[in-house]
Amino acid sequence: MSTIPSRLPDVGTSIFSVMSKMALEHGAINLSQGFPDFAIDETIVHLVHRYMLEGHNQYAPMPGTPALRQIIAQVIRETYDHTVDPETEITITPGATEAIFAAIAAFVGPGDEVILFDPAYDSYDPAIRLNGGIPVHLSLQYPTFTIDWDIVRTRITPRTRMIMINTPHNPCGVTLSKEALRTLETLAEQHNLLILSDEVYERLIFDGQQHQSVLRYPALAARSLAVFSFGKTFHATGWKVGYVVAPTPLMHEVRKAHQFIAFSVNTPVQLALAEYMQVPDRYLSLAAFYQQKRDFFLEHLRGSSFEPVACKGSYFQLLSYKNISHQPDTAMAEELTKKFKVAAIPVSVFYQDRTDNHLLRFCFAKKEETLSKACEILRKI
Repeated sequence: MSTIPSRLPDVGTSIFSVMSKMALEHGAINLSQGFPDFAIDETIVHLVHRYMLEGHNQYAPMPGTPALRQIIAQVIRETYDHTVDPETEITITPGATEAIFAAIAAFVGPGDEVILFDPAYDSYDPAIRLNGGIPVHLSLQYPTFTIDWDIVRTRITPRTRMIMINTPHNPCGVTLSKEALRTLETLAEQHNLLILSDEVYERLIFDGQQHQSVLRYPALAARSLAVFSFGKTFHATGWKVGYVVAPTPLMHEVRKAHQFIAFSVNTPVQLALAEYMQVPDRYLSLAAFYQQKRDFFLEHLRGSSFEPVACKGSYFQLLSYKNISHQPDTAMAEELTKKFKVAAIPVSVFYQDRTDNHLLRFCFAKKEETLSKACEILRKI
């Protein structure tokens, strides 16, 4: 049998799967993959069960259940002072990853360039390439992880179709400022660009900041596709439910792709989420909840040789190990897991060119006892 060429020859198993498997094999505390180790609210579990028992077990409408889209529209209006039509401008997806893929599939074709910023979440580049696009990787400025807009201007060409942003950022934990969004808005209008904004950690933002969504800026919202995740919001990553928000003409194209990738999303979970979100504190309290976990993690690291990088959002904390070792971050992550029994993610894997700033990413969406045990180990290294 002849060899069938791969469309992603350089892509292997996700680093998250690799590190979680290594953590399991070596009995390490898993702070690598981004999922909580604590129980979700029993209320929503009972709601899902109730809707199942009531017979809501068949296909949901392709764009999502009306009840869920309506409450999302209400929350967007209250949060961002932005009005969206739940009928034509919101689509429920099986997780944010599918929303991102569908948005790229809808608008990126052979030869189209998409600007993205490294370190970048690992699904972005393959999604662009699988649809025939050309990823244009630009690096965030270390150590602040900010965007150099002068460099962006030099890399926009007649073939540039889209710019991808991520705020709050995974893996860095940084957030984009008002000034950054205004600059992006100007560039998008000048060059007739689409913006794909990954905002799955919108509720996990700290120190009294306000999340700068593309939806806050009318001219930007008019050419943006904003992606969100219930898995991140309600500690249920295994449910894989997210959504994308975009103006009607853009959403019309996204739905064409979505209906042939996934078609629809788990019906009882959608109905449960719609009812659960009727109580605003269930999502408004999340910033304080996760800031407390970030602060707990940092407090218990005091006295460690690891140096934290400022985390303003998400549930990830970067730590520099430059005072401990000069080995590559992939080797450091492996040693940390196998020898010291704490698993983290090496940040170089989020760069196309494997830039290594001697940083590891730790997930603090964990029980305090988990974080405490991990920090006790890290302080001794």
